Amino acid sequence: MKYFDFAATCPLDPEAAETYIQTATHYFGNTSSLHDTGENANSLLELCRNELAEMIGVLPEGVYFTSGGTESNFLALESIARGASIKGNHIVTGAAEHSSVHSVMTRLKNDGYEITFLPLTSKGMIDLNQLRGAMREDTILVSIQHANSEIGTIQPLKEISAICKERNILLHSDCVQSFGKIDLKSIIPYVDSLSISGHKVYGPKGIGAVYIHPEVPWSPLFPGSSHENGLRPGTVNVPAIAAMITAIQHLSAQKEELSLRFTNLRQSFLQALQPIEPLLTVHGAEDIHEQLPSILGLSIRGLEGQWLMLECNRKGYAISTGTACHTGMLSPSKTMKSLGYDDKTAKEFIRISFGCSTTENDVKNLANTIVSIAQASSSFNSFKKPEILW
Repeated sequence: MKYFDFAATCPLDPEAAETYIQTATHYFGNTSSLHDTGENANSLLELCRNELAEMIGVLPEGVYFTSGGTESNFLALESIARGASIKGNHIVTGAAEHSSVHSVMTRLKNDGYEITFLPLTSKGMIDLNQLRGAMREDTILVSIQHANSEIGTIQPLKEISAICKERNILLHSDCVQSFGKIDLKSIIPYVDSLSISGHKVYGPKGIGAVYIHPEVPWSPLFPGSSHENGLRPGTVNVPAIAAMITAIQHLSAQKEELSLRFTNLRQSFLQALQPIEPLLTVHGAEDIHEQLPSILGLSIRGLEGQWLMLECNRKGYAISTGTACHTGMLSPSKTMKSLGYDDKTAKEFIRISFGCSTTENDVKNLANTIVSIAQASSSFNSFKKPEILW
């Protein structure tokens, strides 16, 4: 099976796996214990915290380790919103945000907060004028994903931050997709909090982190918690944290090389899809600086994404769709709906994402497979112009 779903999760880096084993074997103590075994584990924990803080350019006291991106978004948004609730109860976010953000917004709405969801432009970007228009006197928080997980567009956080700062509004960003691909130091001056995840950077599943600027007030969801400065309860997973740090160190050393390689792979893949160009729509930004090259969001007219994904799977290729199954019902991609597509068109969406192990032969073979599937469909045959016989 050739894997093209790295935006969903990545295999564990072998060095990170070894770090996990060594840490779980030799630094297994509870970081809150006062004996030497606990102190040794706590020393390693703080070393990892300092290392992550250095990587992204923040103060270590603002870094909190969590169980992953979903919990990071949950803790940041809930804690910050409650900490700022004295100023108002209105929050602005994107309609195409990750489902974890949507879940938090539903909780906050049930608690009396008012939520405004912004659509994307046709190029997958937040419209800055719409953002300005959505803000009110009681707006306390804006949450905008750094890089979209379905089509890979990169939001202009510097410009979004300027709009927020004019009105003294806090800005959170879900950086799960951009972490390891973009130097987060470039956005740190513009955000008040951000979330990251380990398994998207070849670390273990079940580990992540949230950064909250030390000057931003927040209110804990679990009063009396002793771990991570009271932000969350539960024994800290030091082996997974150390493994995540190892993985991101390894990935960061290849970041520039991988970005160039992904750009070339993207071009090769799209070039190989030329035979079905009349049916093909590539969703995302035209400017490569506004786009993660490793993520391609596509639609092929007349082909349901779920069916195409299963056909690719049958032929040995793992791709994904922008849909999710909820209680047996197929839901359209949030991104496609946010782009303005109807349900039928939205369900034609597929996502291809590259990783460290992806080769040019892999992408060309996948593209050729998709072309053959599409050309065998009734949609392609009905689109072909009738042959004129003389």
